[in-house]
Amino acid sequence: MRIEIVPLILGGVLALIGLGLIFDAWTPDEIIVKRERRRRPRIERQRGGEAAIGLGVLCMAAAFIGRDTWRYSVVTVIAGSVFMLYGVVRNARFLGQSISNRGALRRRPEAERAASDKANLRD
Repeated sequence: MRIEIVPLILGGVLALIGLGLIFDAWTPDEIIVKRERRRRPRIERQRGGEAAIGLGVLCMAAAFIGRDTWRYSVVTVIAGSVFMLYGVVRNARFLGQSISNRGALRRRPEAERAASDKANLRD
């Protein structure tokens, strides 16, 4: 295998990821997950922002596939960066919650009973 094929393979993988993001952005949520299993519903994602991230990934894939010989590789990298930045800004609350929100703290049953006994003694 020649080393020149590696950017083509990487570009193909990135293109599949970008197409997956665009597909996920425009399909209804009920197709994959029938009901929400979380205690608290999560923040709704911005579908346009997710599609913009997918388009940005597709632009990056085109730049990888075009390599150094393609005339518009710099333009696609700039366009991909703008699309990804726009998508991240649109989905900042959703991304922040998915990264930082861990939900309610899980406690051992003994700790919960001890905490409730202390609360009852104070009353």
